[in-house]
Amino acid sequence: MTSPDNSPSRPAQTYADRSYRSPAALVCGVLLLALLAWLGIDALVNGVARTRLLAVAGLLLGVPLITAFTLRPVVRANTERLTVRNPFRTITLPWGSVEDLRASFSCEVFAGDKKYQLWSIPVSLRQRKRANRRTAKAGAAVRGAEPADVQRASADQSLDELRELQERNAGREEAQGAVAVRWSYEILAPLAAGAVALVVLLAL
Repeated sequence: MTSPDNSPSRPAQTYADRSYRSPAALVCGVLLLALLAWLGIDALVNGVARTRLLAVAGLLLGVPLITAFTLRPVVRANTERLTVRNPFRTITLPWGSVEDLRASFSCEVFAGDKKYQLWSIPVSLRQRKRANRRTAKAGAAVRGAEPADVQRASADQSLDELRELQERNAGREEAQGAVAVRWSYEILAPLAAGAVALVVLLAL
C-alpha cells in the first residue's frame, strides 16, 4: 500500500462529502409515507366532497411532517465544512467555526455560543452499553491490557470521524467563515397550509 504524498508542492486533496443518516428513520419514513398515500388516495377516490378536502389537507400536513423528521435529516462533511440538515432548518458550519462535537443523550455540535443537534445521528444508549461491555470483556481477557479492537457505538464512531475531520481541517483557509442557518420553507410552507386547512375544515 502506498503512502499519501504530503509534498507541499501538491494541492491538498479534496474528498467527496461524507454523509451520515439514520437507516431506521429512512425505513420508517418510507413506510409511513406509503401508508399515508394509500389512505389519502382511497379517501380521494371513494370519499364524499368533505372527506376529499380533509384528505388533501391531511396530505399537505402529513407528507412534509413525515419527510421532515425521517427522510430529510442528514449530516454532510468534507474538508471545508460541516452541513447539518435538520427537520426545519439547515446549518452550515465551516470547520474553523466548530468548537466541539459531543455525543451524550444526543449528538451536538457547538459553535460560538450556539448548540445544534445532529438529528440524523441518533444516540442509542443500549448500543453504547453493549459496546462498552464488549470492550470491557476484551480487556479482561488480556488481563487488564488495552484491547486492540475497542468497541464503539455507531453514533460515537460517527462523532469520532467528524472530530478527526475538524481537527485536520480547522486551520485551512477554505474552512473559515461564519455559521449560516437557513429555514426550510419548502417544508414549513405546505406544513402550515395543511395545518390551517385542517383546522378550518374541522371547525366548520
